[in-house]
Amino acid sequence: MSGNGFRVEHRYLELPNSFYTRVKPTPLKDARMVCFNHSLAEDMGFRADSEANWTGIGAGTELLEGMDPVAMKYTGHQFGVYNPDLGDGRGLLLWETVGPDGRRWDWHLKGAGMTPYSRFGDGRAVLRSTIREYLCSEAMYGLGIPTTRALFMVSARDPVRRESIETAAALVRVAQSHIRFGHFEFAAHHEGPDAVKTLLEHVIALHFPHLIDLPEDERRSRWFEEVVERTARLIADWQAVGFCHGVMNSDNMSIIGDTFDYGPYAFLDDFDAGYICNHTDQGGRYAYNRQPQVGFENCRFLATALLPIMDEDDVRRGLRRYEVAYNDRFLQNMRDKLGLAQEEESDLSLIMDTFSMMHEHHVDYTLFFRAISNLHSRGHAPVRDLFVDRSVADQWLERYEERLLKEPRAHDEREYAMRGVNPKYILRNYLAQQVIQEAQNGDYEPMKALLKVLERPFDEQPENEAYAALPPDWGKHLSISCSS
Repeated sequence: MSGNGFRVEHRYLELPNSFYTRVKPTPLKDARMVCFNHSLAEDMGFRADSEANWTGIGAGTELLEGMDPVAMKYTGHQFGVYNPDLGDGRGLLLWETVGPDGRRWDWHLKGAGMTPYSRFGDGRAVLRSTIREYLCSEAMYGLGIPTTRALFMVSARDPVRRESIETAAALVRVAQSHIRFGHFEFAAHHEGPDAVKTLLEHVIALHFPHLIDLPEDERRSRWFEEVVERTARLIADWQAVGFCHGVMNSDNMSIIGDTFDYGPYAFLDDFDAGYICNHTDQGGRYAYNRQPQVGFENCRFLATALLPIMDEDDVRRGLRRYEVAYNDRFLQNMRDKLGLAQEEESDLSLIMDTFSMMHEHHVDYTLFFRAISNLHSRGHAPVRDLFVDRSVADQWLERYEERLLKEPRAHDEREYAMRGVNPKYILRNYLAQQVIQEAQNGDYEPMKALLKVLERPFDEQPENEAYAALPPDWGKHLSISCSS
């Protein structure tokens, strides 16, 4: 490591010791470094001159001086049911660093082996799910959506039993915070009001410093409002890019509003409002169109955990911020996607009718919005070609063109702005599947090539046109399991 410009901290260890257990990683055999995120490392304040030097950290065979790994304890609601037995079952917080720009980073080794919270798990992560998390966290970052990041990953030979025998891998995931809604549920339901207070003040001091000097009641109520609003805006941003998380349990909700814990996620291909990407989600609890409601329910679980130390009216008032924040952000996102700078009463019905049409006619979500971002340079054909029944497209285009007459901006200015919010490249499930297959045969170059494309999702990238194509039939509606 050179140019080391960060300092090491262990602020999480200032919490009561019921919040964690010290655990050493379980070593992986014959690990190899497969992907290292150099630009992220530089953002964090260091340069990795030799990637191989980091392999031992990922494999759990060595620790840097100052690392003090712990498994975090939290609880949470899984598919709506409270589970007291949760915690880091295969991940360890190694240390926290603060970069030269003052930004904090938790380093979390995912796939590090058994912990006291592993329940029936083996504490391992498999290559397939580790690649999927690496790809998606970086894809979301490229799209400008708050997310945890992937610093590096290693693969190993150790066999791991899932639906079949797979090989192990490990990821170093970084984020400003790894504290989840579930930490507050653990504090409230098992430790008592003092623990909730301690946790709350810890989170405010590290991640909401602008609130520190307010009087206690105001500080807490303003903090809760901000958490609720960040959560609502995050989910509105997911909806805008057609992202389905798949497992929105309250222990997978970040207290700072990051996209957190990538499991059986998917980006929509053909638009399907009720799309369920997780094949263990029998009732469709976490379907695409239910995500906004589930985000609110998770905020309610958090609210319940805060009641012992907050005024009930403040908590209710905070919860009411969710709907307002979500609706404002969603409407703004959709206006931006349609290129509508001038607000008109009729915009909401245009937006909802657009969704209904795309749902009914199975229109590819990403390609549709990208095509209308080039309407005046490339004509109507790219939009019409997405429809089996061209007359449906023609009717919609006529209505849309009429609405655009009220816009003050010139076509090229408007479309330039639209291309900045309507990505050309997204992480389609079939693309992830293809690079996983290559990686399982030992070739990681396709994964690296895909990551490069996803760094600039809004750019034309003519040489990468193939990545923006409609998915092949086998690649649509892939159902992904939780077993990562």
